[in-house]
Amino acid sequence: MQLGMVGLGRMGSNIARRLHRAGHSCVVYDQMPKPVADLAADGLTPASGLPDLVAKLNPPRAIWVMLPAGAITEGVIDTLSGLLCAGDILIDGGNTFYKDDIRRAKTLEAKLIAYLDVGTSGGIWGLERGYCMMIGGPKAVVDHLDPILKTLAPGQGSIVRTPRREGRDGRAEQGYIHAGPAGSGHFVKMIHNGIEYGLMQAYAEGFDILRGKAGPNVPEGERFTLDLADIAEVWRRGSVVSSWLLDLSAMAFAEDPNLTSFAGAVEDSGEGRWTIDAAVEEAVPANVLAASLFERFRSREEHSFGDRLLSAMRYKFGGHVEHPSKNAAGD
Repeated sequence: MQLGMVGLGRMGSNIARRLHRAGHSCVVYDQMPKPVADLAADGLTPASGLPDLVAKLNPPRAIWVMLPAGAITEGVIDTLSGLLCAGDILIDGGNTFYKDDIRRAKTLEAKLIAYLDVGTSGGIWGLERGYCMMIGGPKAVVDHLDPILKTLAPGQGSIVRTPRREGRDGRAEQGYIHAGPAGSGHFVKMIHNGIEYGLMQAYAEGFDILRGKAGPNVPEGERFTLDLADIAEVWRRGSVVSSWLLDLSAMAFAEDPNLTSFAGAVEDSGEGRWTIDAAVEEAVPANVLAASLFERFRSREEHSFGDRLLSAMRYKFGGHVEHPSKNAAGD
């Protein structure tokens, strides 16, 4: 199939590359010329602007926007909606707030342009591993784009099949689902990221306690100097707390046991805050998720070893680099 890709950051470029490697045709555009040139050198079709990208796609067109949530994405979708025709498809694969998706879908529906919101997880590893996708929008449009989505998804791989799933949509086992109407894809991804905050915080606190067992607050006869790299490694193998986040933590400890390259000022993305907002709207207790969000706020004022591990995990899965702060180590 043919797809237009707008936004060639870490994930956008790799999505286009993964599709191209599988034989799909991609027309790519970014305001920065270098990623466009890099992909053109790999055989993808470059576009000089949004009008040129639309002109190089065959109707019915499908365009995937992979840009930061907010005004940038809003502006691009607004511009594209004036360039596209009835029957074309717009996809937002970023981390947009789900209520914005609901509004956009209604606006585009009046122009007979279909809209999909795709919550996309996979970070900088997606080119090789594939992307877990949670998709909102019309079922017929999702089915039409299935060759694209199936290519991007990780597939079943070596994961053992869950018993008693007979009769259910097999796409979930491949790593992507049609979650429901417009907004549902990004809503599911939003909660996914809220849970991610809690998981990361649990690992960070646990390893901080392990490291602290050798510290001056522990009676001298009860101190242990524990090898965190080996603990992370052994927990990866057969433990009930094994996960990809633990895999990434083990990598970080193996490279730098004291995580000295991270200060520990941990950023938070919009999804964590929106998850707590949703919990308040629904009157659902979310003690762990709320605490993990507030811990990130606290980390920007004082940094612990656990905060450094949070930063290391974020860097490992998403390439997120710490932003300088007045309290960062060494300032």
